[in-house]
Amino acid sequence: MTPEQVKLVQDSFSKVAPIADQAAVMFYDRLFEVAPSVKAMFPADMTEQRKKLMATLAAVVNGLSDIESILPAASALAVRHVSYGAKPEHYPVVGGALLWTLEKGLGEAWTPEVAAAWTAAYGTLSSFMISEAYGKRQAAE
Repeated sequence: MTPEQVKLVQDSFSKVAPIADQAAVMFYDRLFEVAPSVKAMFPADMTEQRKKLMATLAAVVNGLSDIESILPAASALAVRHVSYGAKPEHYPVVGGALLWTLEKGLGEAWTPEVAAAWTAAYGTLSSFMISEAYGKRQAAE
């Protein structure tokens, strides 16, 4: 990611933060709509899960300026997700739901440049997480 992309992600996330609860609901609603089979991996009461999602996103977004600082936590999260039943093919679906949520949440502030920056950020992190959880071969697929 370029420094400009990092700034775009951080600036745009600051606009989503005030609607964090609503954004988390939108994200999971979209995820379960496009991938209903993953709903079984989540608790019936999603309140805490939504808070965890937004806290994790905030930590990642804030850490993008020094990506090495967030990699240990991303690695641990990736390994934990395996125990929940997550598979490499779930990552693109999650990414799609995230980008959809950001587009809806940001409205006119969702520009092609912001979309490209978020796509780069998610691609970088998800490839790393897949590699950590499943090995280098899976991340390349």
